[in-house]
Amino acid sequence: MNSVTTEDLSGLGPLVARLGRAGQWLRHADRARPWVLDTAVVVLVFLMFCLPDLLHAVGAIDGEGDGPRRFRLVFTRLPVAGMLALQAGLVLPLLWRRRAPAAAFGAIAAVFVLQWSLGAALRADVALFVALYSLALHGRLRQLPWACAATAGAVGLVAARVSVAVSVWDALFFLLSTATAALALGLMIRIRRAQLAGLRDRAARLEIERDQRGRLAVAAERTRVAREMHDVVGHNLSVIITLADAGAYAAGVAPERGREALHLIGDTGRKALGELRRVLGVLREVDGPPAEPELSPQPGLADINALCEGVRAAGLEVVYRTAGDVDALDSGVQLTVYRIVQEALTNTLKHAGAGARANLAIAVEDTRLTITVQDSGPLVPADRPSTANEEGHGLVGMRERAALYGGHVSAGPVGDGWTVRAALDLTPQGGAR
Repeated sequence: MNSVTTEDLSGLGPLVARLGRAGQWLRHADRARPWVLDTAVVVLVFLMFCLPDLLHAVGAIDGEGDGPRRFRLVFTRLPVAGMLALQAGLVLPLLWRRRAPAAAFGAIAAVFVLQWSLGAALRADVALFVALYSLALHGRLRQLPWACAATAGAVGLVAARVSVAVSVWDALFFLLSTATAALALGLMIRIRRAQLAGLRDRAARLEIERDQRGRLAVAAERTRVAREMHDVVGHNLSVIITLADAGAYAAGVAPERGREALHLIGDTGRKALGELRRVLGVLREVDGPPAEPELSPQPGLADINALCEGVRAAGLEVVYRTAGDVDALDSGVQLTVYRIVQEALTNTLKHAGAGARANLAIAVEDTRLTITVQDSGPLVPADRPSTANEEGHGLVGMRERAALYGGHVSAGPVGDGWTVRAALDLTPQGGAR
């Protein structure tokens, strides 16, 4: 028995799939030509409920099919023309039951009351319940109370008319139960459709949010790469230009110093090229895994000495000192400190020039890290920004990096020189440890 049951259940899968496809096809066809379904409903109601009454009326004229005596005494026999008119009034408004459900229900209810006022009974009265179902499904919810009141009054009239043949309470129970079923079915389908529409809307919003998060992530990565590119290229090009100018001057005076400058230019260029390859490596799309990945760590505080040596080789005297436990900083903070120092020394080399002196100090105290880069100013006065309003991308980049750790950067003239101060908050995110 269990095997038979399993086979029966397994056979429901293709059937359900076919029914689902058929329902989807019908929905698409209905959206393309809604008048087809409305016309089909009218034709179906006519064939199932109107045509039998017409055939019975024709048979009654010929003396056939008079029916039980008590029903013949209760109901009025209508001529065929009158029956057709009432049937048309009951059925034809169903053509606009979805476009104007309230109007269709009102028209059908009016004909329904007129028909029972005449004492006639027609199977086409089922149109009233179809109209009530359509109003609950397609109409405005505030129209349902008066529609329910009109339906209750109409079925009360029917119960009073058939009280001679059927108990009033039995008639009311049957008619009100049918009306309640039609109303409940319409509301249930309406709620289900609203839920499905809400789920589709939520899925669409989630897809849009996912795409937006992807685009924001791409934009953030591009910003990070652009910031790294600015720091790498700006610093190394400033060193290379300064060394090239010094080498050109020393070529005629001290050829050995000129040759040394050329070697330093080559070393700086190779270092810059290596950093550019590392930074741009995140943008390279590789079909397969690289055979020998070239990985190198991000620069940190240990690389600041090499950075200072490169700047000294370009002619800028740098005095570097630290205070506190700087080696305990995590890699992200160290990279931020390195880039801020690199940008500050690059600006000093660019504006103060060779022969100037720069004091670099990095201090860690509790949960606060401060960076100070102060130079003595150019030996020969030159054009240099004197206000914070004249900011380049370098100062903006330093402030963005500091903001990642709840810090800030300030820069401005002090005496004949220029001072850059940065402060970072080292408090762990989410509370103290």
